[in-house]
Amino acid sequence: MAELINFEQAARVARGDGIESVSLTPVPLEEQGFIMGITSFPPGTAIPLHSHNTIEQVTVVEGEGVAELNGARRPARPFDTTQIAPGEVHRFINTGDSLMRILWVYGSTHVTRTFAETGETVDQFDHRS
Repeated sequence: MAELINFEQAARVARGDGIESVSLTPVPLEEQGFIMGITSFPPGTAIPLHSHNTIEQVTVVEGEGVAELNGARRPARPFDTTQIAPGEVHRFINTGDSLMRILWVYGSTHVTRTFAETGETVDQFDHRS
């Protein structure tokens, strides 16, 4: 099955502070082993520190900011890419003056997010960020 997923018409998931995510794989194909999407960050916003149950790769596609990986903060500009192993604490922060967008790819079709501050684990698209 081949399909075009129209980004402008795709469902958005609000993450708080104007941050939103769009799944580019809303219904994974049979035997598909990954999911991917875009998260957009207005200037000055960040998602909470968290980890996942699977590998994550993130590429900055627009704007600039900081990738916080296991406590180390590194500048992240367009096409800079992270590779994050399961359980590693991380987040992204928009430190620029314009919208920052990241493309994320997870190595599984079932993804959880565990918040570093509380230890709470939720499904990836839970409304809590």
